[in-house]
Amino acid sequence: MKERTVAPTHPGGILKRMYLEPLGMTNTSLADALGVSRKTVSKIVNERGGVNTDMALRLSRAFKTTPDLWLNLQRNYDLWFAARKSREWQRVKPVKGLEPARE
Repeated sequence: MKERTVAPTHPGGILKRMYLEPLGMTNTSLADALGVSRKTVSKIVNERGGVNTDMALRLSRAFKTTPDLWLNLQRNYDLWFAARKSREWQRVKPVKGLEPARE
């Protein structure tokens, strides 16, 4: 599998460009709809905070998506940056006797 060279889009970017802007929603109106603080929504939309399982459930309900969509966006974003932040994980040797993971 080819390694991705460009960072995945943060879920907050998707939320902003594909949902809030087209619907004319503000962070405040979304926060009210989700039952969370405006600050919580703002952190996600401005890519300074992540989507956790509770927020994934709320977003999926509000926008008729699945929680998996939001969690997968966050997971892909987190893994891409974690793999580049530190290379320590590359020092780990595979355990002998195990089959290689399938991709």
